[in-house]
Parts: sequence; C-alpha cells; structure tokens
Amino acid sequence: MSHDRNVKNAVIALLVPLPSILFYLSLLNHYDSSLATESDPSFQSSWSTLWAWCYHHPLLLANALFFFNVNVLFWVIGQIQSSHWMIDPYWTVIPVMLAHYYATHPLAHYDWWRSRIVILLTWVWSIRLTHNYFRREKWQWGAREDWRFTEMSQQYGKQWWWVSFFAVYVSQQMFLIGLSLPLYVIHSVNQPLSIWDLVAIVVCLCGIVMAYFADTQLHDFMSRNNKLKGLGKPLVPVLDNGLWYYCRHPNYVGEQLWWWGLVVFAWSLGYGWTFIGALVNTLCLAYVTRLVEDRMLKQESRAEAFRLYQKTTSVWIPWFKSSPSGLSSVKNKNA
Repeated sequence: MSHDRNVKNAVIALLVPLPSILFYLSLLNHYDSSLATESDPSFQSSWSTLWAWCYHHPLLLANALFFFNVNVLFWVIGQIQSSHWMIDPYWTVIPVMLAHYYATHPLAHYDWWRSRIVILLTWVWSIRLTHNYFRREKWQWGAREDWRFTEMSQQYGKQWWWVSFFAVYVSQQMFLIGLSLPLYVIHSVNQPLSIWDLVAIVVCLCGIVMAYFADTQLHDFMSRNNKLKGLGKPLVPVLDNGLWYYCRHPNYVGEQLWWWGLVVFAWSLGYGWTFIGALVNTLCLAYVTRLVEDRMLKQESRAEAFRLYQKTTSVWIPWFKSSPSGLSSVKNKNA
C-alpha cells in the first residue's frame, strides 16, 4: 500500500506543473508564428488580447501561472489527499522553472554569461535542496506534510480547509516570487559582468556549501540517534559539532546566503530594491527559528541540554562558544 501511494504521489507531482508548461509553450508558439506578420497593420488585431497581455507582462504572467497552477491546483489536491505535502518539494523546483521562464520569455534582454552562471547556480541549489528533502523523507513522495501545517490544521480545526489556501499557498507565492525577483532582473538588463558578479557568485556558493554540510551533519546526527533508539541506548540530546558548534541554525544561514547572493546580482544591475524578498524571507526564518527552538524545549529529554546550547552558541552568525566546557558537562551527564 505504501509503495502504491508513493508511486501515485510521484506521478501526480511530475504531472502537476504541465498546465503552466503547456500554456507557456503555447505563448511561445503564438509569438513565433506572429513574427512573420508583425509588420502587417492588422497584426495587433490578429493577435489575441490574451497572448498580447502575456507577452507584455512577463512578471504578472508568472504570478498568474503560480496562482492557478500552484495555489489553486495544489490546494485542491491537498484537500483531496488531506495533506499539503506537495509545496515542499516544489519549493526547490519553482525557482529553477522561473529562471528558465525569465530567460526564454520573448522580452528577455540579458548578458549571456551572467544568465548561464545564475541558471547553473540555481540548478545546483535546487539539486542540493531536493536531495536533502528526499533524503529526509526516506525517498518517499508525500509521506508527510510540513509539521507546521499539521500544527496549524489542529489550531484552526474545521476552518483549516479554507485557511490553508492562504496560509500554505498564497503565502508561498509571495515568498517564492519575491525571492526570485533577482532572476527576473538578471534576465531584463543587459550589462557586462563586473566584480560584483564575482562577489555574488562567492556568496551564493558559500550559501549552498554551508547548507549542504549543515543538512548532512543534521541528517547523520538524526540517523545515529535512530540507531541508538533501536538499540535501547540513551540519545544524544543536542547536535553541537561541525557547523552546529558555531551557530544553532547553520542550515538556515546557508539558505539565507544563497538568496542574498542573488540580491547582489540584482543590486549590481541597479535593482537593489529586490532585496525585499530576501528580507521578508529572513524575517520569516527568524520566526521559524523561534518555533523550532520552542519545539525543542518542549521535549523533556532535550530541554536542559538545549537551554545550555542556547546560552553558549550563537543563533545564526557563526561564532565561538561562550562556555564550551559547560556544554561538555551536560553531554557527559547524558552519555
């Protein structure tokens, strides 16, 4: 039964973006077929208003496709399955789709090298995050939804069916479209590469590498604890080695560096205002950090060690412990 559900969810997930993909391919087909008649006075009347609007408003079209294909369709599927799991794996895919959409839109105007570098970086970021998602989910499609959605469903009760549309999907549109604004700018401005592009590349790569090692260390820690639990041995209460020695949420720090690196690309092109997406996401992650830590403190077996971890270890900015000996004593006590 579990295998059948896994296959079914995989098929659904692979087919669900087809409406947007087919619609966009239709736009490109209509645009190509209209080139021969563009000099004809009757061109504007022969080209439908819909295609003309899609042609002249690439950013609005991206929002419209997101609204109908993700917000509405994903939400309907979530209602049918009683689980809003699909937005999680697609968080890692949508920025890649947006990057290619902005690069191939008929109005795109950009430096070829910058575009290819950014698209390659976005693919690397996506593959890393997708791999981490499926590794965490034990390579299953839709095994569970985000624990925050589950808690919200319990909080809102019978109202969750409509609240979920805004809390799970509309909010994700604001985040993902906002975070991906630099991808739009990069494919709308044609300026030669500068030293700031190198800075942006370094920041993006640092973010990807840091997030990869932090997530891998967290995965290894949880795997070891699962083995200890299976053997009936005491669990290690807190992960405080590797990158986790220097800050409590290095995976979040790495993710933030990635998005702020994209902002540097846009800033170098004169569109510094695109930082708003990364800023809102940073503020949201600050709130999520609080939720995660509150959840840790509710676990009696880990609360004492985690409180000491909070006192000795920086939240986000990597730094040295203020009192490493104190944490060691707690680890020895729980060993």
